Amino acid sequence: MKLEFHHINVVADDVDRLHDFYTNVLGLDDIPAQNFPRSDATEETGYDGKIRFATDGSMQMHLAERDFDVAFRNSQAINPVERGHIAFRTDDLRAFLSLLDAHGIPYSDYGTAFSKEWHQVFFHDPEGNVIEVHQQVPTPESP
Repeated sequence: MKLEFHHINVVADDVDRLHDFYTNVLGLDDIPAQNFPRSDATEETGYDGKIRFATDGSMQMHLAERDFDVAFRNSQAINPVERGHIAFRTDDLRAFLSLLDAHGIPYSDYGTAFSKEWHQVFFHDPEGNVIEVHQQVPTPESP
């Protein structure tokens, strides 16, 4: 099972102001939002908050609108857009979940509720920081 750092998610009440800071002040590049196909949100699942993206060419920043109720709406315990999170990508999510289970670490499995192309799970590190691990999944549009 391979695990690699993928992005950091920072939440804000004003996503455009935050994006302007990281791109125009710090000089990161914009990543077009259409590069990240989102799942449709409903009253019971998903997340429809504003998201913008920036990169230094290797690391990504996902700048998301704060949403205190996203976990409740998705029947999950962990809210990834309350305080933000760090994210890793794996090539074997099933093996990674077995690792969490073996260590008694509870997690929230959001599946593809937020992203059409990623199966996402969230859990806490020992200090309460939210961590995402996701695996890319095939979509109906992919070959």
